[in-house]
Amino acid sequence: MPAIIILGAQWGDEGKGKATDLLNTTDDIDYVVRTSGGHNAGHTIVVDGRKFATHLLPSGIITKGATCVIGNGVVVSPEALFRELDGLVAEGVEVADLVVSANAHVIASYHSTIDKVTERFLGNNKIGTTGRGIGPAYADKVNRVGVRIADLFDEKILTQKVTAALEQRNHLLTKVFNRRAIEVEAVVEELTGYAERLRPMVADTSLLLNRALDEGKTVLFEGAQATMLDVDHGTYPFVTSSNPVAGGVCVGGGVGPTRIDRVVGVIKAYTTRVGSGPFPTELFDADGEALQRIGGEIGVSTGRTRRCGWYDSVIARYATRVNGLTEFFLTKLDVLDHWDRIPVCVAYEIDGQRVEEMPATQTDFHHAKPVYEFFDGWKTDISGCRTFEELPKNAQTYVKALEELSGAPFWGVGVGPGREQTIVVNPA
Repeated sequence: MPAIIILGAQWGDEGKGKATDLLNTTDDIDYVVRTSGGHNAGHTIVVDGRKFATHLLPSGIITKGATCVIGNGVVVSPEALFRELDGLVAEGVEVADLVVSANAHVIASYHSTIDKVTERFLGNNKIGTTGRGIGPAYADKVNRVGVRIADLFDEKILTQKVTAALEQRNHLLTKVFNRRAIEVEAVVEELTGYAERLRPMVADTSLLLNRALDEGKTVLFEGAQATMLDVDHGTYPFVTSSNPVAGGVCVGGGVGPTRIDRVVGVIKAYTTRVGSGPFPTELFDADGEALQRIGGEIGVSTGRTRRCGWYDSVIARYATRVNGLTEFFLTKLDVLDHWDRIPVCVAYEIDGQRVEEMPATQTDFHHAKPVYEFFDGWKTDISGCRTFEELPKNAQTYVKALEELSGAPFWGVGVGPGREQTIVVNPA
C-alpha cells in the first residue's frame, strides 16, 4: 500500500485539511502524520455542515480508523496539544489514536516569549511570525540546546537542557530587551507537569511508520505550511523555520524517499499569503477585497486577514519541481463564480525581460511583475457540481489551462468547503 504526501503548493492556507479529509474517507488510510511546524499551522475540515479546525494535530484526528502521528520533525507545545485535544472532545468528537515522536522538540513558554519580543524589536523588518515560539524552538534544535519530548520523563536531563537553553536566552532578555530573566525551575515544573499525560502517547514513530509500510498499510503524510514558506526553497527570510517540502516530510517523518508513492500539491484557484514578504500577483483593489470576502480568507491559526491575488502558475511550476509533485488538488474554484474575466499569471517581467521560472534571487523576485493571460468567467454557482462535465464550459477551460500551466495533472477540484463538494478529475 502507498505512502502519500499532501503538501501546500503556495504560501499555505490552500485547503490541505480538505484534501487530507477526502483521502481519509475515500481511501483506506491507516496513519495520518504531521512532520513539520507546530501549532502555527491551521487546517479546516467541514463534515456534515460542522466546521473543525486543527493546528498541531493532524486533521485525520477526527476520522475514525486512522492512527494520527506527530513526527520527529514537529515542534510540540504540550499546552497547545492538550488544549486542542480537549477542545475537540468538548465538541463531541471521538478523537483518533494519537502517537507522538519521542524525538520531537518541545516548545516551552520561553520560546513564545522570545518570539514575541524579537518580532516587536524588528519593527518594520518583522517577519510576520505567529508569535507561538516555533522559530526559537527550531533555533534551539539547530543550536543543540533543544528539549525533546523524551526529556520530559527525566527531570535531571530536562533541568540540564533547560539551563543550557536559558543561559543565552536570559542574557538576551535582560540586556537587550530589558525583560526579566526566566527561572529554570519554573520551566522544569511546567514541562514535567505534562509528562504523565504524554507518556502513553510517546513512541519511536520512525519505527512505527516503517513497520506499517512494510506490512502494506497506507500512510498519509499531511503537510503544514507550504512550499513558498520552506526555509530553503521559500521566499526567504519571509518563511517558516522548517522544510514543508516533500524532502522535509521524509526527514520529519523518519522514512526514506523510496517509500513515497504519491506527492499531492494542494493549490488554490487563486493565491493568498499571510504575513510579510513578496507576492507578485497581490491585489490592492476591489478584486482583492472580493477574493478575501467571498473566499473567507482569514487565517485559521492567526485570525489575520490573508493577502489575495490571482493564480500564479510560475509558483505552481516551481512547487512541481522542488517537490516532485505527481498531481495537484485544486481548491476554492467556486470562489471565482462571480467574475466576468479571470487573469492568470503565466510569467513574470523582470527588468524588461520575460521570466517563466522562479527567479533565483530575492531581489529579482521582489521586482517581478506578473504577466497575465485572461480567461472568460462562468458567472454561475458551481458548488453543486459533482463531475467535471457538470462544470460550465468556461470553468472547464479554466481548470484545463491551469493544469497545462502548472506542470502536473489535477487529481481533484474543490467547489465548496464540504467534504462532498469535490470533483475527481484524474483518479489515482
